[in-house]
Amino acid sequence: MSGTTTAGARLRAAGGGANRWVVLVVLCISLLLVALDATVLHVAVPAVTEDLRPTGVELLWIVDAYPLICASLLILFGTLGDRFGRRRVLLIGYGIFGLASAVAALATTPEVLIGARALLGVGGAMIMPATLSILRAVFPDRRERAMAIGIWTAVAAVGAATGPVLGGFLVENFWWGSVFLINIPLMALILPVGRWLLPESRGGVDGPWDVLGALMAAGGVLGAVLGVKRLGAGDSVLDVKAVGPLLLGGVLLALFVRRQKRREHPLIDMRMFARATFSTSVGCIILAMLALVGLELIAVQYLQLVLGLSPLETGLRLLPLTFAAMAAGATGSHTLHRVGPRRMVAWGFVLTAAAVLLLTLMGQHDRPWLLTTGFVLLGFGLQTTLFGAYESMLSEAPPDQAGGAAAIGETSYQLGAGMGIALLGSVMNAAYAPALTSLSGVPGSVGAAASNSLGEAYQVADRLGGSSGEMLRSTARHSFVNGLHVTLLVSAGLLLLGALAALRLPRVMECAAAAEKCPAPRRPEVSLPASREPAEATGSGRAAH
Repeated sequence: MSGTTTAGARLRAAGGGANRWVVLVVLCISLLLVALDATVLHVAVPAVTEDLRPTGVELLWIVDAYPLICASLLILFGTLGDRFGRRRVLLIGYGIFGLASAVAALATTPEVLIGARALLGVGGAMIMPATLSILRAVFPDRRERAMAIGIWTAVAAVGAATGPVLGGFLVENFWWGSVFLINIPLMALILPVGRWLLPESRGGVDGPWDVLGALMAAGGVLGAVLGVKRLGAGDSVLDVKAVGPLLLGGVLLALFVRRQKRREHPLIDMRMFARATFSTSVGCIILAMLALVGLELIAVQYLQLVLGLSPLETGLRLLPLTFAAMAAGATGSHTLHRVGPRRMVAWGFVLTAAAVLLLTLMGQHDRPWLLTTGFVLLGFGLQTTLFGAYESMLSEAPPDQAGGAAAIGETSYQLGAGMGIALLGSVMNAAYAPALTSLSGVPGSVGAAASNSLGEAYQVADRLGGSSGEMLRSTARHSFVNGLHVTLLVSAGLLLLGALAALRLPRVMECAAAAEKCPAPRRPEVSLPASREPAEATGSGRAAH
């Protein structure tokens, strides 16, 4: 690892004394902002729908443009930081994140808000790998690094838990745009502090940076997801608007893989995917996040639009999920040593599927104890799965490929989140819409408008008025609950497939530490007290979010 003389002095100061803990505070604030932004908008979705009147597709893009753009650019900015300086990339990311937050807060059209969320994704993709690479550099001792990562993941869980509550408070007392304004003063503070305090570092990577490969990966991920989203919005499989991006994304990803296999200094060593443990772990991460984020978005709409809870009350109802995830992260290392990756990941999936099936008992009336129990089981099960999958993936990667493996894990995490919103959202729409488009006594154009979303159905019903409006409102609410049940069943099926896939993982955790418990040959060093190991270039260590 190399850097300038000044950077080296900063690094030695940070790594050799108490200053490294101050560096950790700065990095944790960075993560807190990224984690908050991933969840703070969820409870504001109904308010955004009422104010900006987005279509169903636009609403999906408003929510998941951030994670999808972020996922597509992680490899690009992670490898860029390795070669040109992580601190430099991080500081630019701070500036972009603050600017995008201001644009999002003042957006007056769905298109502007989508663009701002995409720009937030650019900033997040610059912040995530750079912060964790710096953290790894300033904590060279494994035990101290484990403590630092424990603090890091706890901050992530707090951010994820605080997001809906803070968002609910701001929406109730101000307007939905205020959920983005909270980023600006923190960025204004952290940018000069980070410039003064954080050490510069670069990865020990030889050879030129593969610019074309990074762009191919970014375009491939975006194209594939855009195609899925178009199909989920109801486009035909023969529609060029859906099939075109999907095919283009697939071709770009295939060319990216081929290019990486042929290059002497690839961005990602594709030979890692030939290892059953590595590829299985990546698949489990995608399935777990697919289930979590899609369900969380639908749950927020259910709590507010069906049960009539306020945004703040909705955020409080979601707290048990994140607190359960924090508990699973805190006990994850002990559990992994006792039961091994295979049983930990598989039983985590099974527990999550059981929680999802329990939530099918939800109806049009509030059952708080049922919801709380389901959310606790959901959070604990998914975090258990993510912990075991990340540990297995990073342990399987060769030491010199740790950064690439971590980038793949973070991309899988973000991609699974975005795909979950698109896939489960499309399942929900397919189950929700038919009852409204064919509703007797309601004009066809009115029913078609109401079929876009439950929030839009309420608006249409209010404008229609009378018995027809009340019938439309009641039908929409009933159809939404039925759609929710179908979506939960589909999600449970995916989770059980994940449990079967986890059977390819090793029975016993192989590690270098605690040799009396893990006597197997030494493996690449992994320190994962919660959900992630910050290898050379990884993303945020969120707990279940």
